[in-house]
Amino acid sequence: MEKGLMEKINKIAGFENKIAYQRPFTVKPEGKMAKRPLKYAGPGQNKIMKLDKVLDAVELKEGMTISFHHALRNGDLVMQKVIAAIAAKGIKNITLSASSLSLVQDALLPYLEDKTITAIDTSGARGKLGTFIQKNKLDKPVVFRTHGGRARAIESGELHIDVAFIAAPACDIYGNINGVQGRSACGSLGYAMPDAEYAEHVVAVTDGLVTEPLDYISIPQTQVDYIVEIESIGDPAGIATGSIRVSKNPAELVISKYVADVIKYAGILREGVIFQFGSGGIAISAAGFIQKEMQLANIKAAAGIGGASGFLTEMLAEGYIKTFFDPQDFDAKAIASLYVNNRHHEISASAYANPFSANPYVNLLDVAVLSATEVDINFNVNVLTDSYGKLIGAPGGHPDAAAGAKVTIVALPLLRGRLPMLLENVQTVVTPGETVDVLVTDYGIAVNPRRMDLDTALRKTSLPVVTVEELYQKARRLAGSAEKTVIGEKICGLVEYRDGTIIDVVYDLP
Repeated sequence: MEKGLMEKINKIAGFENKIAYQRPFTVKPEGKMAKRPLKYAGPGQNKIMKLDKVLDAVELKEGMTISFHHALRNGDLVMQKVIAAIAAKGIKNITLSASSLSLVQDALLPYLEDKTITAIDTSGARGKLGTFIQKNKLDKPVVFRTHGGRARAIESGELHIDVAFIAAPACDIYGNINGVQGRSACGSLGYAMPDAEYAEHVVAVTDGLVTEPLDYISIPQTQVDYIVEIESIGDPAGIATGSIRVSKNPAELVISKYVADVIKYAGILREGVIFQFGSGGIAISAAGFIQKEMQLANIKAAAGIGGASGFLTEMLAEGYIKTFFDPQDFDAKAIASLYVNNRHHEISASAYANPFSANPYVNLLDVAVLSATEVDINFNVNVLTDSYGKLIGAPGGHPDAAAGAKVTIVALPLLRGRLPMLLENVQTVVTPGETVDVLVTDYGIAVNPRRMDLDTALRKTSLPVVTVEELYQKARRLAGSAEKTVIGEKICGLVEYRDGTIIDVVYDLP
């Protein structure tokens, strides 16, 4: 982080006590967890209300924080409908805390412009909403958190939620919720669980209300204060984005095979391995190559962890993975698996990745295969902005998995178009290089000098292992030096590491 930046950040109201990122495991928790509000509902009490009446019941007013989960991704309608109702009441200066924001949330722009929403706390931002943020139109910088970091912030009391509005594909009249039933099924509600547990008020917003108790419960009735029934909470077809695919791109298939070979020859692929593969084409294709190796060696993975795709849940059903711990689902097959397969377990974002918990599931990982927007020669990874500094993504669970895994593999093409993806310095540091072990590209494999054990093992094979400097020079020869990005000087976003320290910032764009 550039000199004097933290001093600049500490002058921003609300961020006076923030400190700079140090090392992955330097900051330790102090104190106790946040207080959880006591709840009460008398026998026979009816929790069902109209949306406008719920806003009165929770006494929503200026300056409060509302929250939403992102399990419906680009199909979500709940955020729009709730914020429109808030705006109709003339309530201003609301902080929006969302586990992430997708392109569908471009519909919120009128409510940012009229000051209904004046602050945002999220994992990701993109599209027109991202552009609005980078025009520096909000009252204070957006806070970008990891999935584990958001859970940490909620449970420590750093992020206090006044009202959590939870999109509920299935909800009974008592307030029990799940995401695996109903016409808008979205799968695991892991990212809503911390909100439901610690928010002052919890409102289930559903298009799947039933009169009998649910047979599968993600969030129990004891945490839900009110129920709002609406015509549609969203379109589940929007869950599976373009990144959820098995790659057919020749260059990506080369990278995927290299990833699988790294796992094999580094000695990671053995009976009882625990892994996480992302949802991108490279990661899923790598999982396909790993499945073939497992079949040949007659071995099984003890567990899969992280977001679940149909391909991974097929591996679970076929016995290649013994059990799966799932905070979010990426497609209809994974959603169906969560409901019917008793070895497929729904877990909260906190259980998955909260660094200030007794042992998050990411700490069990033998290997994590992750993607990247760009990487630098110090193995720092950017997954939030593009090479020009524009908001296009999210930290998500990337820094969490990288920190927890014994071996973290980041896979990406060396070039995208004519732009090099391996740089001297990434535009935005999201995942620190200390937690990345191997970089795999279509032009070669580089091992972090911190992991000479892996470098030694892989150099005994026919894999194209080179130094990161050699790979960087290769990118420069192919694409030339990257043009210097023109960005503004005003801070419009703070990038938090999972422990709450500030690892980088996002600047406005001219």
